[in-house]
Amino acid sequence: MESDSRNSATSIMHLPDDCLYFIFQRLDCGSDRNSFGLTCHRWLCVQNSSRQSLQFQCSFSVLNISSLSLTSASVNSFQLQKLLTRFRQLQSLSLSGCIKLPDSGLSGLQYYGPELQAFYLDCCFGITDNGLSLVAAGCPSLSRISLYRCNISDVGLEILAKSCLALKDIDLSYCSLITDKGIRALSQNCHHLRAVRMSYCRSISGVGFRGCSQSLSYLEAESCKLEPEGIMGIVSGGGLEYLNASSLSWCINGDGLAFIGCGSATRLRVINLRLCRSVNDEAVMAIAKGCPWLQEWNLAVCHEVRISGWESIGSDCHNLERLHVNRCRNLCDRGLQALRDGCKRLSILYISQRCRISTTAIELFKCFRAGVEIKEEEMMCTGMQQTRILD
Repeated sequence: MESDSRNSATSIMHLPDDCLYFIFQRLDCGSDRNSFGLTCHRWLCVQNSSRQSLQFQCSFSVLNISSLSLTSASVNSFQLQKLLTRFRQLQSLSLSGCIKLPDSGLSGLQYYGPELQAFYLDCCFGITDNGLSLVAAGCPSLSRISLYRCNISDVGLEILAKSCLALKDIDLSYCSLITDKGIRALSQNCHHLRAVRMSYCRSISGVGFRGCSQSLSYLEAESCKLEPEGIMGIVSGGGLEYLNASSLSWCINGDGLAFIGCGSATRLRVINLRLCRSVNDEAVMAIAKGCPWLQEWNLAVCHEVRISGWESIGSDCHNLERLHVNRCRNLCDRGLQALRDGCKRLSILYISQRCRISTTAIELFKCFRAGVEIKEEEMMCTGMQQTRILD
């Protein structure tokens, strides 16, 4: 009887896969999760099918692009195919930095991409429209994709937009072949789109956003070729909360940015106009009156803003908390007084010593507005609160 009892005893190896999945998910220690699959082939399968994200060793942050090693970016199509076969439930995949990966390397996505929701292809220079069409066909659930510095055009972007209707977040920065045509396909097909990064896409004027969904709340458009009509298109959805339209002096003049305050951007909370040297009082006054919920405004190196502009900010920006006025040549004592007497919620003022403001005016500001932190900086401040909107 004792022998029969020992033979009928169960062990953890007799547990069904559902129980093993539950045990694996409850492991808090990273080393325990990594060693789980070393037990046996069955446990390895459980570990593999439970993995939801994968990042290659050569993946990198776009903020550290200068440190990218060409020798480390050698992931080939065969290696990628094997990994996709092994990890079949991936929701997030980063191939950033795989600079030699060709379009054909993405062919495995047609079998193992249906669950993929986030895909990062930063600096994958070998990926073109053909590769993007493979992504579109194999990843219908995609909600976030980064194509930073990829060699794609409007053709591939249109294919992606028509297939990945759940797309919410896309990075097209430095994709020089993208024009308003591609942006139009994106805004007309992806009705849940909330964030677009397209900085340094100098063939984009902004008109492609005309009639965009109200879900669009975040836009990075530094050094794009925005035009007044394009500005109207960008704010046409009415949901924009964050806008980086810095470095536009080379393509838009004077009051061209006044359309931001035309009445469609009433939800705007953060706006970056740094290095828009030609933005004038008319544009500043329109934005100050038309965007009542502004919390942060970067006007660094905006030399054409004068007394009327500063007075408008002081009187109309009742919710402004952070203001960047670094190196504004025409910010004088009277302009600073207007900011001091208004902007009742101001908590941080970024300023530089290279302006027409006297020491007395600064000291008076500190005396009357003791609760405002003045950060006197020689360098232009770029610390905009970029993540608050999406969080």
